[in-house]
Amino acid sequence: MKITSFAVKNYQFTLIIFLLVAVVGVLTLLTMPRSEDPTTHPPQYLVTVIYPGTSPKDMEEQVVKPIENKIYGLENIDKILTTVEDGVAAIQIKFKYGVDVDNKYQEISTEINALKNSELPKEIYQIKTEKIASSDVKIIQVALISNTASSKTLRDNADILKTKLEKITNLREVKYTGMPEQEIRIDLQLDKLTQLKIPINLVAGSLQSEAADIPGGSIHMDSKVFNVKTSGKFKNAEDVANTVIYNANGKIVYLKDVASVSYKDGTVSHITRINGQRCILVTAAMKNDVDISQVKGQYTPVLEEFSEILPANIKMVKNFDQADMVSKRLGHLGFDFGLAILLVIVTLLPLGFRPSLIVMISIPLSLALGLIAMNLLGYSLNQLSIVGLVVALGLLVDDSIVVVENIERWLREGHSRKDAVLKGTRQIGAAVVGCTATLVIAFLPLAFLPDMAGEFIRSLPMAIITSVLASMIVALTLVPFIGSKILKTHAHGEGNYFLRKLQGFLTYSYRGIMPVALKWPKVTIGISLVLSVLAFLLFPLAGFKLFPTSEKPMFLINIKMPLQANIPESDRATRLVETELKKHGEIAYYTSNVGKGNPQIYYNVHQQDIKPDFAQIFVQLEEETSPDAKTALIKRLRGKFSDFPYAKIEVKDFDQGTPIEANIVVRVFGDNQDTLRALTFKVEEILRKHPGTFFINNELNTYKSDVKISIDKEKARTLGVMTSDIDKVIRLAVAGLNVGDYIDDRGDARNVVITIPRDKFSNLDALKNLYVSNIQGMPVQVDQIASIGFETSPTAINHFNKSRFAKVTSLTKDNMLANDILKDVVPQLNKLKMPKGYYYKLSGEAESEGDALGGNFLSVIILSTFLFIGVLLLQFKTFKGIIIVLSIIPLGVLGGVVFLLMTGNPMSLVSIIGFIGLSGIQVKNSLLLVDFTNQLRAEGKSIEEAISIAGETRFLPVVLTSITAICGLIPIAMNPNPQIAPLAIVLIGGLISSTILSRIVTPVMYKLIPPSIDNDMDDE
Repeated sequence: MKITSFAVKNYQFTLIIFLLVAVVGVLTLLTMPRSEDPTTHPPQYLVTVIYPGTSPKDMEEQVVKPIENKIYGLENIDKILTTVEDGVAAIQIKFKYGVDVDNKYQEISTEINALKNSELPKEIYQIKTEKIASSDVKIIQVALISNTASSKTLRDNADILKTKLEKITNLREVKYTGMPEQEIRIDLQLDKLTQLKIPINLVAGSLQSEAADIPGGSIHMDSKVFNVKTSGKFKNAEDVANTVIYNANGKIVYLKDVASVSYKDGTVSHITRINGQRCILVTAAMKNDVDISQVKGQYTPVLEEFSEILPANIKMVKNFDQADMVSKRLGHLGFDFGLAILLVIVTLLPLGFRPSLIVMISIPLSLALGLIAMNLLGYSLNQLSIVGLVVALGLLVDDSIVVVENIERWLREGHSRKDAVLKGTRQIGAAVVGCTATLVIAFLPLAFLPDMAGEFIRSLPMAIITSVLASMIVALTLVPFIGSKILKTHAHGEGNYFLRKLQGFLTYSYRGIMPVALKWPKVTIGISLVLSVLAFLLFPLAGFKLFPTSEKPMFLINIKMPLQANIPESDRATRLVETELKKHGEIAYYTSNVGKGNPQIYYNVHQQDIKPDFAQIFVQLEEETSPDAKTALIKRLRGKFSDFPYAKIEVKDFDQGTPIEANIVVRVFGDNQDTLRALTFKVEEILRKHPGTFFINNELNTYKSDVKISIDKEKARTLGVMTSDIDKVIRLAVAGLNVGDYIDDRGDARNVVITIPRDKFSNLDALKNLYVSNIQGMPVQVDQIASIGFETSPTAINHFNKSRFAKVTSLTKDNMLANDILKDVVPQLNKLKMPKGYYYKLSGEAESEGDALGGNFLSVIILSTFLFIGVLLLQFKTFKGIIIVLSIIPLGVLGGVVFLLMTGNPMSLVSIIGFIGLSGIQVKNSLLLVDFTNQLRAEGKSIEEAISIAGETRFLPVVLTSITAICGLIPIAMNPNPQIAPLAIVLIGGLISSTILSRIVTPVMYKLIPPSIDNDMDDE
């Protein structure tokens, strides 16, 4: 081949280029961003609206529908999923993959801001728009613990740490949570206001105008410009108390005359504890495309220095540090990599010292070239890309082994070194290019897998593709060049001791089988067909789960309280769960979050927003805890909490892949809430009857009661009272109205809230003796124009693409797969008689699988299949050759599925990657046999003779490459991470079965349908 001839003749240039590759490769390895998981940028966004004290029904009408209508009008919308609960609406927006993520974020923000100023209620506490990204994960979680320090002291120290961490440029989203902020509380004395005939609206308006911070502009004096400073914001409680709220007829009324003004903590909505001790949590996320180990080097000294200046009664604990996990995981994979290289070296012994040395030089250079390409394409070093490199390690030596082994064979036959290098490489060159092309095309569909699952897993196939392409370049340039310098003509033609023993073993193994197989070709092919059918029949036995659970030593406990339970009640139940966790010595930390979810510490589990009847405990085990020990603990805890009297306790492991709320989710669509409720009861009953389900949750199981204020509008109009004024007074009394802010002693803005005197939480007393002013300013008692009652309302309202639905969710028991349960459940769901306009859809794992394996994936598979066939046609120029080569694929599938069953792994996305990659490797091996048989026939050999010689000659490099691949994959197969081990297990099983059987099936197929030979096919 011309590239080989150029590399050998211009060896100085070849040497310099590969030295450059080695240097740049090392620099790339040292500087590439490292992270635990691949960085993903899905076109997904979350709009959260917090409007305390608002029922789901009111939220739906006043907030959700206007937002959905606006967002739905944007281009390339894929789906909108909305959940509306008490005072909170979460709108998840997903666009079609391929859109500009930042542009869409700007579009959503623009629409939301426009709505804020026009259609949405002015009293909304907060609207936030967030991009969903892998960088949302908090890489550190630090607890400041104290049972004696005041809330202010804890908050101030947390704020100091926050300020220090914010100065680190690679950190983002530094926050502290777990305690309410301090505010200036104005407790109005309504009786005094009534006596003075001062409307509440006037008080609120006066405060809002006083709190306004309007810059004065600038003035010119001579040759200079001076800024004009105005009154500015409130400075302290005294400043607020001295606000003039009424000035008429020479009578001045200050706020302190009609209200009590003081510093107080805001309403408690989130309580945090670690190992049962009161604490405040400080968390930080990391920016995209930076090396987590470098970031750790930046924040570790900050944390160490801060811990030394803390008061004696506050203790700091860094309970979560993702950098340690990354270091441990990448270190484990690094060890696997080293072990794989060692095993590959052992398998190269039959080649001899010099050829093995060439292959060993080609390995790091191929990986270096692959790494450079990956870095240029924007991929990081993470668990999946490293697995890709380890898998590639077993494959990339193939090209070098095949080339070196062929050169060695020519040398053993007595040819000169130059002839052996150039002609030996030319003879095998086309086959090497064809083999590499088929392997790359086999992994190509995985590089184009759609949706978030595709983006998440893409670095794995890309690591394999770049490394294998690099290995082909190295095999056709550097290997012949080094071979021309260090290989030597052999004195004997049989090779070294290991080669002679291996060749003898292979000859002996097939001595009795091959003649019989070739004598009875149809029977042989019949047996192989039976084995192929068996392989596909075994698939259903393995089951299917797209993504496995995480092997990390941590999990979550969700505490779901009875409807409308308040924070103190949720806290009481959480303390009981903590008491049980304290008994388990393998638990290092358990971080409790009452009224809210734990800050996000896993890439696909987002933080639950404020919810009084919810609590979550983040459980971390000792670092050395094995996945099996974690699973056993989860099982024990599930048994312990199964009959917990005060709440539903869900012990939930982390799942890999796209985020799902439960393994099985059935959504029932329709408009009428009562009809939906009746249908969800039937769905719930079907799921409960199945032995594989547990923790079944139907959110419409019970309705909640709301306090309903019914206004007599006619009476209100007669008395000259505006309905909106009544609503505002009630909101002021119950939740409080924010009328401005002040700057605290740390320089941060804090709220000034106007309300009426009350305890920690509002109760029904807040609605007594309320007055509202009419248009003449006269006070009117609210009781005269409004009555208090109760009404039932749904706990939550859900929309999918603007259609209302209710959902029933279920987890699956140990060793039960959601797909197997759905096979039993779906026929029963289909039998349900639903009214017109009502229907169900599956979500959970079923929807996740559809997203991951749907869309353009089928078209990519079809395109890859045609490319695959196209490459083989270029190689053989006949369809018979393609059929012979492809006939081995089902036999590899047999080994892969048998090994999956033996190890107890289900079919998953990584298993699919294994089977797709396996097809490329098998074709590669079979192609070498067929290509050489064709060459021998072109030289004038008979079919029988060509088959015999090719089988003896080419089967040796096939076996060598298979053994090196298997040895390279063994460490990955033994890795405890269920996300990556099945890939290696499938490849090892498939390589074993296909290597053993290809020696029989490929020659027999060749004899049955020998392709026509063009005698000029080997000409350059």
